[in-house]
Amino acid sequence: MTTLTIEPRARFADLLAAEWIKLWSLRSTPWAFAVGALIVIGINVNAAVADHNNWPGYPDGIKALFVPIWAMRDAYTAGASMVLMLAAGSIGALTIVSEYSTGQFRTTFAAVPARGSVVAAKMSVVTAIMLVYGAVLAVTSFGVTQAILSGRHVGLPFGYPGALRVMAASALLAPVCALTGMALGAVVRHTAATVVTLTFVLLVLPSLINARNHFSATVLHALPQGAWEQLTEVGDHSFMPDRHPATITGSWMVFAAWALVSAVVAMAVVRRRDL
Repeated sequence: MTTLTIEPRARFADLLAAEWIKLWSLRSTPWAFAVGALIVIGINVNAAVADHNNWPGYPDGIKALFVPIWAMRDAYTAGASMVLMLAAGSIGALTIVSEYSTGQFRTTFAAVPARGSVVAAKMSVVTAIMLVYGAVLAVTSFGVTQAILSGRHVGLPFGYPGALRVMAASALLAPVCALTGMALGAVVRHTAATVVTLTFVLLVLPSLINARNHFSATVLHALPQGAWEQLTEVGDHSFMPDRHPATITGSWMVFAAWALVSAVVAMAVVRRRDL
């Protein structure tokens, strides 16, 4: 009589460990994190150094508005945010696309048929890592840039009103874009095409839209970059009136919606499409 040995079902903790190993086994992962961090912080530090050096020549109008508007913008420049979005989104996309291109998904699902659990573990690992990554960059950028500006007595302390919100928004931008990249990777399944699509959605599309009318402003505010820009505004911006402003609550909801919809799309596509 033959005795059948039933393999125990994989625990979710085991799936998390496996996804952690797979993520860091990609040669591009450490480099992407390191280079992305250096570029993001470098762009922000460069802005702060430029303002520090040029401060004596600034007119009184700029000096009056520098704290907190320009000081905060030095900590979180638009260029640095774009690099962060592209880096985070690309890493998120590669966690999906690389398994399709190498056929590793077939091996994974042969061992763990519960595709939903595998994708949930993958998203959990990527989200957690990107949240820590974004938080480190946000805090470091703020601390270093404001230390530089303090040489001109215009640096902001960590406890400045609104600073915590700006740091939180900048930290959360990384996991939101990573999940967006995962969703696009699951749909497109091709590295180059995924990165191009991701770049268009996160970076190019916002640059093609202005806030001159209510409809275009609504579309712009509904994109991750538009929501981030609203969340990182501090101080009185009455000198640049916005005819169709977004709300802080609405911008947080945009972040949440992109993360949730991306997770649902990635989960649904991987579960239903053939490998």
